[in-house]
Amino acid sequence: MLPEFSRRQLLTEPPQAGVAEVLEATPAECAALAKRFGIEALRHFGARFTRKPYPGGGLLLEGRLKAEAVQLCVVSLEPVTEHLDKPFTLVVLPPEAAPSEDPDGPDEIEADATGHFDLGEALAEELSLSLNPYPRAAGAHLPEGLQEGDEEAPRNSFAKLALLRGGKA
Repeated sequence: MLPEFSRRQLLTEPPQAGVAEVLEATPAECAALAKRFGIEALRHFGARFTRKPYPGGGLLLEGRLKAEAVQLCVVSLEPVTEHLDKPFTLVVLPPEAAPSEDPDGPDEIEADATGHFDLGEALAEELSLSLNPYPRAAGAHLPEGLQEGDEEAPRNSFAKLALLRGGKA
């Protein structure tokens, strides 16, 4: 089964100066990605990047990932819109190349035996890692007694739940 935003590419060597490219998700792909990521909506998702040769027969992809995602606030459950505009760097490795062991190096995509790789899936993974894991609506705050660092906060989870339901700790 293909990923929701599949863009299979062939590992070919671009000119030394690089080639500019754009990938955009369709509305149906955005809806499928939103479902996969468990968010309310993905209104836009795309990337602009440059494809350049990389030592050893690989590719260097550098550009910007842009998206507009709607998630629910972790406090109020109100919709929160997040605009992402994030730089990314990916290296596409040729078949049978050894991945780098540098934890600070760019993310790597391994091409299969035929020289193909799925750039769309790699960008979707970048998006999923960029989404705010705890979105908060403006002005949203936890009820009294549940604030982090509150000295009088209940000591166990059941007491905290009772406070959320309006009971006493």
